[in-house]
Amino acid sequence: MPTPQLPLPSHFNIDQVDQVWRIPYQDRQHEAKVWAKAHGIHPAFEDDFRTCLLLVDVQNTFCIPDYELFVGGRSGNGAVEDNIRLCRFIYRNLPHISKIACTLDTHTAMQIFHEIFWINDAGEHPIPLQTLITQADIEAGRWRVNPAISESVMGKLGQYAWLNTYGQHYVKTLTVDGKYPLTIWPYHAMLGGIGHAVVSAVDEACFFHTITRKSQVHYETKGQNPLTENYSVLRPEVLNDADGKPIAEKNTDFLQMLLRYDRVIIAGQAKSHCVTWTISDLLTEIQQTNIELAKKIYLVEDLTSPVVVPGVVDYTEPADAAFAEFSEAGMHVVQSTEPIEQWT
Repeated sequence: MPTPQLPLPSHFNIDQVDQVWRIPYQDRQHEAKVWAKAHGIHPAFEDDFRTCLLLVDVQNTFCIPDYELFVGGRSGNGAVEDNIRLCRFIYRNLPHISKIACTLDTHTAMQIFHEIFWINDAGEHPIPLQTLITQADIEAGRWRVNPAISESVMGKLGQYAWLNTYGQHYVKTLTVDGKYPLTIWPYHAMLGGIGHAVVSAVDEACFFHTITRKSQVHYETKGQNPLTENYSVLRPEVLNDADGKPIAEKNTDFLQMLLRYDRVIIAGQAKSHCVTWTISDLLTEIQQTNIELAKKIYLVEDLTSPVVVPGVVDYTEPADAAFAEFSEAGMHVVQSTEPIEQWT
């Protein structure tokens, strides 16, 4: 007989999901211990069937209105609506989630997708969200790497020629590999800043899970390398320089950690970018080892939204098409409102 979903704890307030606030961790620890006893919730190490909930970049920078890269989706409030459902999903399915893993997009100012990295002959930087740097732009000389940032990026003087050549190589490689063009993003997920933190309501739910299940949240940072984008937590967009020398590597350890679980549930932001590229890289690795592993992956469609900038870009259709391809490959596309025990 299916186990009924748990009720929501009294501290959960949907009116706070779109806000940043301090979590009373000590109070939540006491409540979680009482909650676990009252509802007979066992420690995660006792699970016979082990489930990992992978939360991709559920950070203030993407999920709080008016923050740098709020993912509104077509509704205009997508990430907030997703996170209300996400918190409910965590609380109601505490006994079924063995582990929560959170990826953290992590940036500093001088990175290849930020405006300061590029300059034109007029001394202007590309406008964030309005500029896609393409191979045609590079070949026409419209943009080049900003020489003023060379020492900070490379750690020493005299490296500008290499860095500028690398910038050209990078944009061309994205084209050859069929990736999105180089998007110039606003400064976001800045290391040490408020935008980098996990959304307060979600962090609270994760902490509550940690105490009830005796299972530490795993935090996986990504995106620190100044020479490449890193939409996927499993690998950066570009791995080698123009001479074929490595500038980054795949995240093999995290991949292996995920695949040790019997079921991996994936949610987060944004569906069109970091979520889709993470799933795509996961599927590529699965196809190279054992396609049957795709059946253990569950994509929660109502816990993720695509990037939509009204009048500029709308990635809804590419994101939906990607999820359809993942489903055809054997992964499961599910809804958070469906009882987890009924997922097939």
